[in-house]
Amino acid sequence: MTGMVRAVPRSILYTPALSLERVVKAWSYDADVHLIDLEDSVPPAEKPAARVVCRAALEKSARPMNVAVRVNELGSLAAVHDVLMLADSPVKPGIVLMTMVTSADEVDLLRRMLASAGAYPEIYVTLETVEAVTRIDSVARAADGLVFGSADLAATLGVDITWENMLAARQAMAMSCARFDTACIDTANYRLAEPDVLAEETSRVRALGFHGKVTVHPSELDVINRILRPRADELGQARRVAAAVTAANGGIAVLDGNMVGPPFARRARDTVSRGDAWTSRFGSDVGDAGDGGEA
Repeated sequence: MTGMVRAVPRSILYTPALSLERVVKAWSYDADVHLIDLEDSVPPAEKPAARVVCRAALEKSARPMNVAVRVNELGSLAAVHDVLMLADSPVKPGIVLMTMVTSADEVDLLRRMLASAGAYPEIYVTLETVEAVTRIDSVARAADGLVFGSADLAATLGVDITWENMLAARQAMAMSCARFDTACIDTANYRLAEPDVLAEETSRVRALGFHGKVTVHPSELDVINRILRPRADELGQARRVAAAVTAANGGIAVLDGNMVGPPFARRARDTVSRGDAWTSRFGSDVGDAGDGGEA
């Protein structure tokens, strides 16, 4: 990894833009990023009103850098109105999340459109189409973050949303995100009646190399944050590994009876850098994305 380390959210809470009070209330929950949804959770007839809610919420946000907006599919008229609203809003979100993307060209186009209005948010892409999965390297290179969209992908494939069925896409996503230093965020949990599934799935994606996970239920944030946010013990151990390899002049060292070397040190430094970046952006005044939850 070169240059400035990206601050990656570990938890993203989706809230539909159906009520200003509901959106602002969601800011009281402990999520790294609070996402205002203009897409699937908003019925077509209510999308114009949802844009009004979204703009009003952005204007009320004390930390718009940590607010995201999910827009409709770029090729739709709804997306045109979404982009016009964002361009006209005096307060811009820190992240714009795209949906149903099929190529990197769409990411580049949206970035140019927003830049023409003086807006430079991070662009995240929901990885939910077969085309995006098969072109994942180019999409990951163009985007600042990928969010796995298991529901639409599973529907296209005609399969159930199981760990086994979604594993290949997750592995491809983790590899491409690591290659291009792109934020790697997992899908929402849909098996709400099985509370153990969330912890198991979150631990599994962490082991694959994912950084964060989305949710539509505030009750899931405790589990997601506990598993995915930087931990003091993890950061402390990473610093010890890096120091041991440095003391060995960049060669092989033995730490606590285990052999460590340059690859271990590289991972340790990356862990520390990402942890520091997360703390700088998300770690202070956590949960204070707005004005305390009063609308």
